[in-house]
Amino acid sequence: MGILNHNSESGYRMSDRIRLMHYDPRWRQEFQQTRSGILHSCLGWVTDVQHIGSTAIEGLVSRPVIDMIAGVSDDENAERAIAESSDLIEGLNFQRSQRVLWSSSVTVLTKPRHAEPTHRVWLTTINSLPWRQCLAIRDHLRSDRDAALRFEETKVDRWRQGAGDPDQYESDKSMFFTHLLDQLGF
Repeated sequence: MGILNHNSESGYRMSDRIRLMHYDPRWRQEFQQTRSGILHSCLGWVTDVQHIGSTAIEGLVSRPVIDMIAGVSDDENAERAIAESSDLIEGLNFQRSQRVLWSSSVTVLTKPRHAEPTHRVWLTTINSLPWRQCLAIRDHLRSDRDAALRFEETKVDRWRQGAGDPDQYESDKSMFFTHLLDQLGF
């Protein structure tokens, strides 16, 4: 396991930059432990938690953040379930993000509260558009090694060009995923 560093005169503190690492097989175990904690603490509100993002794709260079999508049932209690689950997940040292990333129907929580994130939970209803999109991207990249390698190459190249700038990194990834979702019929 190694960290990819990029030195730049861009004015960003190292802690402000995105770090990328080679795949770490411990990420799967870390996901399983966090998944178990969420399911147990959410008292049945959250009924499924899936590992998403690059840490869920074996062999890919990734930002060392365990991304997961947690789902509540899509019924008349969904809004309450998300609110209750958010409160319960916060009790696991997560903090709600004030930044809406790509969907107002997703509540984002990061861990730890006051340091560089190591975990991120995307809380939404099961079978919502964000749920289906996240799983479709993950499943496509898991099953199509060439697509996964193109994604990795694009990600690392754009990361280098942007000197690890978090906003540039997220913007570049968003463009890739938008194109991929179009190919997948979303």
